[in-house]
Amino acid sequence: MSGYLIRLQAGDSGWLHRLLCCIGASRLGGGGGGWAASSGASVVAIDNKIEQAMDLVKSHLMYAVREEVEVLKEQIKELIEKNSQLEQENTLLKTLASPEQLAQFQAQLQTGSPPSSSQSQGTTQQPAQPASQGSGPSA
Repeated sequence: MSGYLIRLQAGDSGWLHRLLCCIGASRLGGGGGGWAASSGASVVAIDNKIEQAMDLVKSHLMYAVREEVEVLKEQIKELIEKNSQLEQENTLLKTLASPEQLAQFQAQLQTGSPPSSSQSQGTTQQPAQPASQGSGPSA
């Protein structure tokens, strides 16, 4: 069974299936003296094999869960950073947008139609030019 365990540790895809088959073969007489002999020693040996197999399954599952938790923690960290960046960008865009642009955006949100890229680019460029021209003479 030690060769079998080495294959399991190598990350074979069907390791659980083969492990359960191996346990079943041991119980049906495929190894370790068999169930038919039914001596106390063979029953203990089979129970020990089953316990070792279950410990192996537990360790593989715990390793996989820890690995997945680490990946998810990293993804959460990246998403929090991206969310913070987008919130800052959103705040900046709201401060730079004209009231007309904000009203148009709210109307698009209510109708459920996304703004087209040409509309949003055109509307952001138009108010910036009059605002800079209008601030020159009034100052």
